[in-house]
Amino acid sequence: MGGRRILDISQVLRPGLPVWPGDTAFGQAQTWQIEDGSPVNVSALTLSTHSGAHADAPLHYDAAAPDIASVDLEPYLGECLVVDARGCGPLIEPGHLPDLAGVRRVLFRTYDRFPHEAWDAQHSAIAPATITALARAGVILVGMDGPSLDPQNSKTMAAHMAVLEADMRVLEGLVLDDVPPGRYELIALPLAIAGGDASPVRAILRELGDG
Repeated sequence: MGGRRILDISQVLRPGLPVWPGDTAFGQAQTWQIEDGSPVNVSALTLSTHSGAHADAPLHYDAAAPDIASVDLEPYLGECLVVDARGCGPLIEPGHLPDLAGVRRVLFRTYDRFPHEAWDAQHSAIAPATITALARAGVILVGMDGPSLDPQNSKTMAAHMAVLEADMRVLEGLVLDDVPPGRYELIALPLAIAGGDASPVRAILRELGDG
């Protein structure tokens, strides 16, 4: 049985991980250590729910909306289209969209090389009209390599509001550097965090089979 290639599109969670300005830095502390006589290693993590590659819950932008433990998992698992949107400028506009026939999940690449070591305050974002166009085409999940659908200085969160209205799911902080545009199987399941406004994900793409 021939294996389908797996592309890991997650960030490595680690000390020094760039996070949204003012958000919780990633930290890891040893609780028990084999070298100190414990039979096991155990550690404790401190991190934002929006660390690295992550899934936003509707609760993130609406206090009355579902938390990440309550959302249906189907949007995070299935065929997706990776779109090369490099050079789009500040916003991915509807004119940057390819043919979306049969597409239910869309991931946008905007970086030539993902900024693993420094926060990018000028990342490309997604125009609300683009979210609306995606929803009209039947898209149930939108993802991107940038840290937010909206510009960092946005006060209205217009793209997130468009997502909320369309009941779409969101992935942010994906690493798409080595992913050619095209169709893949997406697997990016969020943790079931009660009351969670988001969850880190181990996001992967798997090449589609011939059949």
